[in-house]
Amino acid sequence: MKRNKLALTSLALLGVVGLALAGCSGGGGDSGDNGSADASAIITTNGSEPENPLIPTSTNETGGGKILDAIFAGLVSYEANGAPVNDMAEEITVDDPQNLTVKIKQGQTFTNGEEVTADNFIKAWNYGALASNEQYNSYFFEDIEGFSYDADSELTGLKQVDDYTFTIALNKPASDFALRLGYSAYYPLPDVAFDDLDAFGENPVGNGPYKLASEGAWQHNVQIDLVKNEDYQGVRQAQNGGLTISFYASQDAAYAALQGGQLDVLDAVPPSALATFEADLGERAVNQPAAVFQSFTIPARLEHFSGEEGKLRRAAISHAINREEITSTIFQGTRTPATDFTSPVIDGWSDSLEGSDVLQFDVDTAKELWAQADAISPWTGSFQIAYNADGGHDQWVDAISNQLATNLGIDASGAPYPTFAELRAQVNNRTISTPFRSGWQADYPGLYNFLGPLYATNAGSNDGDYSNPEFDRLLAEGISSTDLAQANEYFGQAQTVLFEDLPAIPLWYSNVTGGYAETVQNVEFGWNSVPLFHEITKVG
Repeated sequence: MKRNKLALTSLALLGVVGLALAGCSGGGGDSGDNGSADASAIITTNGSEPENPLIPTSTNETGGGKILDAIFAGLVSYEANGAPVNDMAEEITVDDPQNLTVKIKQGQTFTNGEEVTADNFIKAWNYGALASNEQYNSYFFEDIEGFSYDADSELTGLKQVDDYTFTIALNKPASDFALRLGYSAYYPLPDVAFDDLDAFGENPVGNGPYKLASEGAWQHNVQIDLVKNEDYQGVRQAQNGGLTISFYASQDAAYAALQGGQLDVLDAVPPSALATFEADLGERAVNQPAAVFQSFTIPARLEHFSGEEGKLRRAAISHAINREEITSTIFQGTRTPATDFTSPVIDGWSDSLEGSDVLQFDVDTAKELWAQADAISPWTGSFQIAYNADGGHDQWVDAISNQLATNLGIDASGAPYPTFAELRAQVNNRTISTPFRSGWQADYPGLYNFLGPLYATNAGSNDGDYSNPEFDRLLAEGISSTDLAQANEYFGQAQTVLFEDLPAIPLWYSNVTGGYAETVQNVEFGWNSVPLFHEITKVG
C-alpha cells in the first residue's frame, strides 16, 4: 500500500511570536440565504452507541465523538487534510510559548438562543479539568496553569478579558496547544448544561452545524437523529437537511444496509467485504490513508506481565505475530504493518526508529524470549484478547491467537464482548482480566496526540496504566520544543522507550475503507477517517 503523508499547514502553529490564525467568515445572516438544504434531505450513516452521556469532556471514543463533532463547534475545526481553520474563534494569537490570546466571533449562539461567549469556554474547560468530576478528557487541560490530578483546582491560567476574549497561560511550553483546540474536549458548554449535566448529556444543546431533531432524539442502541442548525454561522455549513446515525450490531449489517439502499454513507467496511467492496461500489468506494493506529493492550497488573518477565513476554508476543500476512490476507491490503506507535499521515512519522525491530516477525526470537520469561516464572493459564464483536475484529483476533498458539506453544483465543460499550465499561473500571484490543483515531494532527493521551502517566486514555518516568521526560521535552524537527526527535526517543516496554502491541495502520450510495454526492473523508458530513448533498 502506498504511504501518503499529508502536508499539514497546521504545523505553522509551532511559530511562537505574534502568531494568529486567520479568521474565516461563516455563512452570516439568515442561513436561508446560503443555499440551505431541504429539511427532508437527511443523510444516513453508521455509528456506534456512545459509551457515555454526550458531554465533550467525558467522551473519548469514536461513537460519541462522531456525534459531538456534528452538534458542537470549537474554536477551530479541521479541513480534510488536517489544516486548522477558525470556527468559533475570530483570532488565536500565540503570544509566546506559554501564553495564548483567544478572541471569539460575536453573535454566535447555542441552539437554545444563548450567545457563545468567552465564559462558555472557561466554565466548560474548568468543569472538564476538575479532579472530582472524573472526566475522561481531563488530561487535555493538564498544560493549563492551575490544573491538578489530585485535588480540585481552578484553571487559574484561564482569564476572561471581556465577553469575547480570554487568555490561556500554560504551566509549561506546549508547542502544539493551538493545534489541539479543534478537539472535542475544548468545546464550549451553555449555562443550561450546569443545571443538570446528566440530563444535558441525554439531550445536549450545542452550537455546531447540526442539532438534535427533538428531545429524545438519541434512541439508545438504535440511532440518533440530527437536523441542520440554521443558526450556526461557522465554516462547516451543512449542505443537507440533517444526519441520522444508526448504531448497527455489526459492520456486516451496516455494509448490507449500504448495499440495500438503507444507508447513504459508510465509514467502516467489514473484513468480509474488503476483497470485493471496491468492485461492488466502483467509484463510490473509499480507500485512503487515515490517522488511525491499531494495537492491543496488555496491562502490567495481569499475571506474568509485570517486571522483567512482562517485558520478555510482550516482546515475544510481538515477534510471534506475522503482521504482513494478516494485513494482506484478512484486510486485503487496506492495512499496513505498524513500524511505530503513531501514523504515516502525521508529519514527523518515521519507519526507522531505534527499537522498532521488536515489531518484526521472528519465530525463533519469539520462542527464545518466551523461554527466558519462563525461566523467571513458568507460564500458566491461557492468553486471550478481548474485543467488541460489533466492530468486525473477530477475524484478526482469531488469526493472531492462532499465530501465538502455533509460534509460542500456548493456549490463545479471542474473548468477544457483544458491544463496544460493554468492553469499554470493563476497560475503564479496570475489571477486565485479559489483554484487550485498543487503538487510536487521532484527535488532532500531531505526533504527540498518539503518545501523550495513551501512554503518559495518569493520561485519560492510558487504559493499561502504563508509567515510565523516562518516557514522560522525553515526551515533555518534545512538547516543550518550539522547533518542529527537535520536537519530533524527542518524540522518536520517547517511542524507543515504548518499544522496550510495549505497553501496547502495535499491529497496523488503518486506511479508511468506506463508501457511499448513489443517493448522495460530494462525499469526502477527512484526515482522521471521518466523512465531512456537512459537505454531503442528496441527489435529486
